[in-house]
Amino acid sequence: MKDMTAVILAAGKGTRMKSDTPKVLHELLGKPMLRYVIDAVKASGISRIIVVIGHGSGAVRDILKTEGVTAVEQKRLLGSGDAVMTAKKALGPSSGDILVICGDTPLIRKETVRSIIEKHKSSGASATILTAILKDPTGYGRIVRGSEGRIAKIVEDQEASLYEEVIEEINVGTYCFKSTDLFAALARVSDDNRKKEYFLTDVIGVLSRNDKTIESVTAEDKNEIIGINSRKDLAYATQAMKTRVMDGIMAGGVTVQDPLSTVIYPDVSIGRDTVIYSNTVIQSDVTIGSSCKIGPFTRIRPGVIIGDRVEVGNFVELVKTRIGDDTKVKHHTYLGNTTVGKKVNIGAGTITANFDGKNKNETVIEDGAFIGVGAMLVAPVKVGKEAVVGAGCVVLKGHDVPRKATAVGVPSRILKKK
Repeated sequence: MKDMTAVILAAGKGTRMKSDTPKVLHELLGKPMLRYVIDAVKASGISRIIVVIGHGSGAVRDILKTEGVTAVEQKRLLGSGDAVMTAKKALGPSSGDILVICGDTPLIRKETVRSIIEKHKSSGASATILTAILKDPTGYGRIVRGSEGRIAKIVEDQEASLYEEVIEEINVGTYCFKSTDLFAALARVSDDNRKKEYFLTDVIGVLSRNDKTIESVTAEDKNEIIGINSRKDLAYATQAMKTRVMDGIMAGGVTVQDPLSTVIYPDVSIGRDTVIYSNTVIQSDVTIGSSCKIGPFTRIRPGVIIGDRVEVGNFVELVKTRIGDDTKVKHHTYLGNTTVGKKVNIGAGTITANFDGKNKNETVIEDGAFIGVGAMLVAPVKVGKEAVVGAGCVVLKGHDVPRKATAVGVPSRILKKK
């Protein structure tokens, strides 16, 4: 979408969070809220993104290094209108359209972003606003319409009159503007308000008074409009995101035995007919095949790939591990930086000791191997095809177990065949 630039507002302090961490870097299910917004904008088809940063700018810049976006700093936090003006230089002479979106609205969907863009382009409006209808609009700017239903202005909550306070249509904080109309109107916005800030919302009143066309799109999912301003907001949004992810997983043919006690992060792929038992945590960047049984009380961390018909039992932790089809990993086991083949049995209490104090090392367990109860494999080490590691055995690094061999003892030794 070459003629559209997104400006993400991420400069606020978030004083009600009572945190040294910039507000937009607080996480929902393992990912900063700002990254959710960037992902939604990119998925809507916008490739050129400018993020306005301010409080904690150094930490926010570090996050943005891998996102392929432009960061500009608002030196003094003088309101949303001033934040957009800060982005003007980075925008350059472009006369296209601008999407303005808040960096603290992590539940916004790509479909909603697309809908506001499509409405804006098809209508030829100077501004298109994302709105919502709330029975309790406290805290949100109100959409004030004239007698013919045209949007006349947006009134901030603290500036609203008694008549305006009862309006249920609220401003979500996501807009599309024609850039020339936006900056012409911003030049006429003043800080004559209680907070002595330049409100982006005042642009709508300026455009209306100049008979510019202003359109709106109503958000259907009320959770999308949630802006994170407190720890309570963060908890509510996290629960909403958890439910959204869980609904998508179950719609794909996965059984989640107890959704209340189970946590599945975004960016997880699970095959159909897999069963996730209670009190299981599956973090992002995990792929699980079909017809698997996972849990209960299992934690699967990033970088794990699990094949089909695999059983991962209770109190198992996996990280950066690949497990082949028809393998069983049961009870009180830790596998890190491990490649496990097909039809392998991992006994209860097995540990791959992958960290030597400096480096993470690899363990390889090939097809058909049998690892006994309480075994410890000190990486780097390899267990060959159809080999057996006896119960309680400690296989030290570099002491590979050959194919079809049996290793026993502490430290391990290879039994000779009679």
